[in-house]
Amino acid sequence: MPASTPESDSSPTSTTTPTTSPTTNSAPRYPEAERAGIVDTLHGQEVADPYRWLEDTEDTRTQKWSTEQDALFESQREQWPGKASLAARISELVGAGVVTVPVWRGGRQFLLKRTADQEHAVLLVIDADGTQRTLIDPMAVDASGTTTLDAWQPSKEGDLLAYQLSEGGTEESVLRVMDVSSGDDVDGPIDRARYSPVAWVPGGKSFYYVRRLPAAELPEGEEQFHRRVWWHQLGTPADDDVMIFGDGLDPTNYYGVSVSLDGRWLSITSAAGTEPRNDLWVADLEGSSHGEPAFITVQSGVDAQTQLQFGRNNRVYAYTNLDAPRGRIMVTEPGVWDPSQWNELVPEHPESVLEGWSILDGDELAEPVLLVARSDHAVGQITRHRLLDGAEVGTVPMPGIGTVAGLSDRPEGGHEAWFGYTDHTTPASVYHYDARSDTTTLWSSPPGSVAVPAVRTDHVSYQSADGTTVRMFVVQRSDAQPGPTPTILYGYGGFGVPLSPAYSATILAWVEAGGVYAVANLRGGSEEGEQWHRDGMRGNKQNTFDDFHAAAEYLIANNVTTSSQLTISGGSNGGLLVGAALTQRPDLYSAVICAAPLLDMVRYELHGLGQTWADEYGSAQIAEEFGWLYAYSPYHHVSDGASYPAVLFTVFDGDSRVDPLHARKLAAALQHVSASGQPVLVRRESDVGHGARAVSRAVELSVDTLSFAAAVTGLALTD
Repeated sequence: MPASTPESDSSPTSTTTPTTSPTTNSAPRYPEAERAGIVDTLHGQEVADPYRWLEDTEDTRTQKWSTEQDALFESQREQWPGKASLAARISELVGAGVVTVPVWRGGRQFLLKRTADQEHAVLLVIDADGTQRTLIDPMAVDASGTTTLDAWQPSKEGDLLAYQLSEGGTEESVLRVMDVSSGDDVDGPIDRARYSPVAWVPGGKSFYYVRRLPAAELPEGEEQFHRRVWWHQLGTPADDDVMIFGDGLDPTNYYGVSVSLDGRWLSITSAAGTEPRNDLWVADLEGSSHGEPAFITVQSGVDAQTQLQFGRNNRVYAYTNLDAPRGRIMVTEPGVWDPSQWNELVPEHPESVLEGWSILDGDELAEPVLLVARSDHAVGQITRHRLLDGAEVGTVPMPGIGTVAGLSDRPEGGHEAWFGYTDHTTPASVYHYDARSDTTTLWSSPPGSVAVPAVRTDHVSYQSADGTTVRMFVVQRSDAQPGPTPTILYGYGGFGVPLSPAYSATILAWVEAGGVYAVANLRGGSEEGEQWHRDGMRGNKQNTFDDFHAAAEYLIANNVTTSSQLTISGGSNGGLLVGAALTQRPDLYSAVICAAPLLDMVRYELHGLGQTWADEYGSAQIAEEFGWLYAYSPYHHVSDGASYPAVLFTVFDGDSRVDPLHARKLAAALQHVSASGQPVLVRRESDVGHGARAVSRAVELSVDTLSFAAAVTGLALTD
């Protein structure tokens, strides 16, 4: 950490009289924000929290401060040129639309598609005779555009569809069941089913799903936890559902549930919060009732992720990263549930990370085929193997250097597979693989037609502070001339989430205007496997920030940009990343785009879904882990008189994952002390949350963030 003194190490006493932030000739005049004298003593450490009152949205001071921040943002936004041209161009690029890999059930295909004039993707079904119909259009449900389709799962026969909608960005999904032929709802609504998996029993008369206990039965503050696995019979009230699993286990557990194609095997996984490991159970539904499955423990208390897939021909396949951080495929047979007795089918690859697989074993094939999707330093590939022994026999040609997603097949068998592909200039498209001829063809493109600018992507490597090699994608115009250029550096580095090449209207609009856009594959992600994730979590979190600083230094040293032209951007965990970056190295960056961030790492567990992230970050309740958190917590490392970059916080009032209080508190702290004269702004948005949103709202957000970055770093935009 820098040698500067954090704000929380200064005198804990402060005036209770509201004071305004110091200003310079160019700095905005900020709303008044009282600095209270709140100091907690945690594990022997005094921790000042002068803006705790900003945690309370019901406090009239918070409401007044937020309203005044809205006005300040609007007054600054009016000064940024290029917004109209950006909006037009981003809208054109978004107009490519969306199409997803089909999900096959009972001869029907289910997929999402969005045309250029649609605010949300709609769920379509293509019947066996080729007839295409719309099943769910969120705009038809709610013309305001604030309702989103969160999840969906057709029955094994394809005649029923379980789907989940939420309103206002809350992600508080309500589960319903639709008759696919008529489009009519035949069951539900079932509440408290946020992003629940749905495991249909063959015949469509019942399914297993995950639902929280009623809030009235829970301690205050734990309403988002206490999930259980339930068995639901269609046509019966949800209150009559049978709880089959989860009672007495960790209240933060998330559960996965699946039923084999033949209906015999039920499997359940559990993980406390977002921990990178899971326990695993199976039950034989022929040997026990659907409402009282007799579970057998497959994995418990093991530091690994393991999941089962029930194949045909009496084979069970398992993904595991036990003793294989990049993942491997094992094979067993029903009844042999001890992992030590499983056989390795596809071993761990020394460079590539296992992402998924598809089994093609139709009778029309001379021998069954196993397709394995991998990510090689964040670049997608598919290899072809013999299913019987896992031996690699070839590769599936890729359209370019990009990302493979959604590798799938027909559950009942066959010779075909489908996968999605995208890169920085290619909208996500769907490809079809035929194992009979070993050929790949384009199956479906996004419905819109756009002129994509000519850009090039360089995949570069650099050294972090401890000598670790880190990789980064650098996107710029094909005709770009050498020399420093306004640049946006984006990162995430957490929860094992990889950043791989993908089509982005925001990136393309910035690059087309003459900027450079860089995406760093930091530790904390999974670009290099689970160990790469763990090297950037808990007590190793500083590695993530060091990797990010080193990415910026690489771009500057290689004459791509300068500190005065460099914007950093990140959201959610990436918001924590850029928050730590601006407080640790304010000299290195000119502008910061900080979206839906975590910033008070001492109190993050007390709000939103924070308690479920303790395994990723550590818990302030434990002395050693508090030390990790306090060492980098952005809110607690704001230094008096430091010259901070320009900062734009973007927050969403419907966010039920990361509470906007984090941004409010750090914004107030920075506005109070920054000596740079650069603006610190809060962009607040209502009726949207942490995840999906209408296209027009996404375009508006991109316009504001890019025009802010351009205004600060000197990228010329004209309307």
